[in-house]
Amino acid sequence: MPHDEWDWTPPPADPDRPAQVRRILRLFHPYRGRLALVGLLVAASSLVTVASPFMLREVLDVAIPHGRTGLLSLLALGMIAAAVVNSAFGVLQTLISTTVGQRVMHDLRAAVYGRLQSMPLSFFTRTRTGEVQSRIANDIGGMQATVTSTATSLVSNLTSVIATIVAMVALDWRLTVVSLLLMPLFVWISHRVGDERKKITAQRQRQMAVMAAMVTESLSVSGILLGRTMGRSDSLTKAFSVESERLVGLEVRASMAGRWRMASIGIVMAALPAVIYWAAGIALQAGGPAISLGTLVAFVSLQQGLFRPTVSLLSTGVQMQTSVALFQRIFEYLDLPREITEPEKPMRLERIRGEVRFENVSFSYDQSSAALTGIDLAIPAGGSLAVVGPTGSGKSTLSYLVPRLYDVSGGRVLLDGVDVRDLDFDTLSRAVGVVAQETYLFHASVADNLRFAKPDATDEEIQAAARAAQIHDHIAALPDGYDTLVGERGYRFSGGEKQRLAIARTILRDPPVLILDEATSALDTRTEHAVQKAIDALSAGRTTITIAHRLSTVRDADQIIVLDKGRIAERGTHRKLVAGNGHYAALVRRDTHLTARV
Repeated sequence: MPHDEWDWTPPPADPDRPAQVRRILRLFHPYRGRLALVGLLVAASSLVTVASPFMLREVLDVAIPHGRTGLLSLLALGMIAAAVVNSAFGVLQTLISTTVGQRVMHDLRAAVYGRLQSMPLSFFTRTRTGEVQSRIANDIGGMQATVTSTATSLVSNLTSVIATIVAMVALDWRLTVVSLLLMPLFVWISHRVGDERKKITAQRQRQMAVMAAMVTESLSVSGILLGRTMGRSDSLTKAFSVESERLVGLEVRASMAGRWRMASIGIVMAALPAVIYWAAGIALQAGGPAISLGTLVAFVSLQQGLFRPTVSLLSTGVQMQTSVALFQRIFEYLDLPREITEPEKPMRLERIRGEVRFENVSFSYDQSSAALTGIDLAIPAGGSLAVVGPTGSGKSTLSYLVPRLYDVSGGRVLLDGVDVRDLDFDTLSRAVGVVAQETYLFHASVADNLRFAKPDATDEEIQAAARAAQIHDHIAALPDGYDTLVGERGYRFSGGEKQRLAIARTILRDPPVLILDEATSALDTRTEHAVQKAIDALSAGRTTITIAHRLSTVRDADQIIVLDKGRIAERGTHRKLVAGNGHYAALVRRDTHLTARV
């Protein structure tokens, strides 16, 4: 599906890797106490692990050859105890590290969601919903293994490797040198594999985001209706299949990237015991110092013990490099600039009268053209303003400046004499209510949808709001009443019923300032009449800004303005503007003609 032009695309970045790693490590800073405890457990576990080969050497060189049964029993019990203690330490490590990892993932999810909640409306108009969902679900979900176990695995394996090497040196430094000759090569190979997987992971996550967006758009109720009525179901399925096929290739590449190179490390590490035996034999034949059987077996045991944490450590390094790509995608969202923020010392209005003023307001979505220019308006508390004009003249944009869905580019919008940019968000949300043309309802019960406006509302308050919105009788007649599920986006209800539910929700919120953004433009005449009665009940005593499509709904407004190309072309009452025979009169004649044809 050719939707790429709709995507929000972050600016290209080539972040400094050490800085990126430091930022990732800062995520774990609040849990440093628990991680310190994990470190202690890891250190203790490593000491217990390397003690077993030394006890094995004593068994082979002392206890068995000299028939010391008591020492043999003690050493055997010690080796069993070491295994038990090591297992117990491992369980505790897993519990603590998993808890810390899940808390870090929770912090990331909450931080990304909170940042997105603070983004301006323009961000969501240019970003596909599936892309946003993919960042939260797929990208953060893909980091689960990293944040829950990788950190502990890194510390555990690194400690084990260091402790094992120290023990190997203590047993025989010459055999230790032989064992470690190839280690730099292994590190270089794992680094190359990590870089390769990081690139593939970034491509895979982008592809998953594309697929998530396709699913969100095409498998919604609206998407299914559009696809079937347009006869495009098969083409949508084929398009999804193509994208899924691309993901198959990326998944295979991600799985196989560097697999043979990492396997070669395993082969070499597995062959090292034979090399150790060979080296010990050659040294003995060449007249070098003899190595006891116990020392040799203990050394090989340590060397084999070194194999697992070393390979795991190299794999962890690869995994961390891969995860950097996921962290980078999350950090892109966390680094999005907040265009609309509260001031450092926000003002709070306890009693809101509802006076709204626009003082020389201008606004533009980008630098190329202005959506609004030179807007001066005054709406007294309890007064009504109607905004009319052709499509694209800036009507909705004007109304969205009051609740700060956008911020002005120039001038000021005042609420009770205070610039809305100086008010706290709570004051604005209490002050301004919006009823839009497209009503959004959650997939929840009618009561839950209404309580979204006032979580502590009683059943009586909900029913009173529904009565005022002319929708109570319809709800009460449903089999489940207010417990009826509205369906996705309210598809169980008609357009007029959804609008009245939205009005009831706003009545429950009880805002002093009301914005009606073409709330009846998509309704038939009979339904519009019922909704208009609900709007009249809602508007009573409130400052009302009505974005009008049908001019018959705004005849009684205290003030009407006509917008044309972002400027106020005319203003006045209905009677005055009709008598002026200008833009408004032309719109009235067109509206009358269209109504007569219907």
